[in-house]
Amino acid sequence: MTAWLPAYLIHGDDHDRVAERRSRLKATAEAEVGAEGVEHLDGDAATPAAIADTLSAMTLGLGRRFVLIDGVERWKDDEVAARIVPVLKVLDRETTTVAFVAMEDKKLRAPAPLGATVEKIGGAIVLEAALKARDLPRWAKERAEQLGIELDGAGAQALVAQVGERRVRLERELEKLALEYGPGARLSTSEVEGAVADAAEQQVWGLVDAIMAGDRQTAVAAYLALRSQGEQLARLTGVLQSRMRQALEMARRLEAGEDRNQISKAVRMSPYQFDRRLNEARDVGSTTLAAAVDRIATLE
Repeated sequence: MTAWLPAYLIHGDDHDRVAERRSRLKATAEAEVGAEGVEHLDGDAATPAAIADTLSAMTLGLGRRFVLIDGVERWKDDEVAARIVPVLKVLDRETTTVAFVAMEDKKLRAPAPLGATVEKIGGAIVLEAALKARDLPRWAKERAEQLGIELDGAGAQALVAQVGERRVRLERELEKLALEYGPGARLSTSEVEGAVADAAEQQVWGLVDAIMAGDRQTAVAAYLALRSQGEQLARLTGVLQSRMRQALEMARRLEAGEDRNQISKAVRMSPYQFDRRLNEARDVGSTTLAAAVDRIATLE
């Protein structure tokens, strides 16, 4: 059973990592008391006055009470001092846990009186600050060491170049590398690029599949998923253009009367990918593919 603290303040301008911390805490609480046992408050229900009333109210639930509050970056210091601080000071620490979440930026910050009070009552402050791009390779090396693998400087830079600047996604790729290569592995640029490129390649092919099938909804979803994972637009557009040109070449060779073996010598890819792309190129045809290539070129 988790040893819960009375209060948590999860804040910072790395919104991905703040959200991940929040999700972990919420999932752990739900595993203990069920989803209905976690009170989640945001928007109009999460003003300092409303939260003070909520925390002061009696509940009939059994077991520990969990209250999760989003949006505290919008609170004002004086409101927190007047309404939240007095309630937290008398909070029943044996039966209640309250978690405050602040998605910070240059203008919005978690109120200082809130952090000070959380610490005073024995709670925890969790800061997730965004790193500058130049610091990410060093962070990747340190995180790799924590996961039991060794990443050299060039490998760390290659990882950031391939994956992008979102630490959540970088961490996921490091976890995959640790699982694939095992404890004590020493990874260089070639291992990193090979492993990460394979995953990215599969995701890009998913986007190509949807475009080739004329499935606009799936294509948009695949594109947004790639972008949300940190794929840079310029790189993504370039890779997509390359794949569509391959499909166009296949279609033109088919229409010129070449057979599978002839085309496979000219267009290099895995046998599984090749057969699938060849069928798609046959179904779509060179006219439609040429138009798609032209549109992507315009986007580039």
